[in-house]
Amino acid sequence: MTTNERTDLGLTDSAAGCSCCSTASATDTRVAVSTTTQDVLVDGMTCSHCVMSVTEEITAIDGVENVSVDLNAGGSSRVTIHSAAPIDAARVRAAVEEAGYALAGSPS
Repeated sequence: MTTNERTDLGLTDSAAGCSCCSTASATDTRVAVSTTTQDVLVDGMTCSHCVMSVTEEITAIDGVENVSVDLNAGGSSRVTIHSAAPIDAARVRAAVEEAGYALAGSPS
């Protein structure tokens, strides 16, 4: 047995179509957020625990949004810091040293 009952949802067709396929121009309300990326080289990291320690200390700096590490076990590892504004180099150095490591020369 089938019934032909329908519930009226009160929806109507729009001349411009739905929002996903509309060709009408709309104002873009997204806000562009610019981020700063800084690379530093850290000596002495050899494993994932080292990466975790450095990441944790740098992430604790106000303004740091994300940290990624390209581990070079036994050499200089590249640490990339993403933030809304540049982070003071002295704060980065202090965080790395707090984790038990040292900054190397500048990345190329």
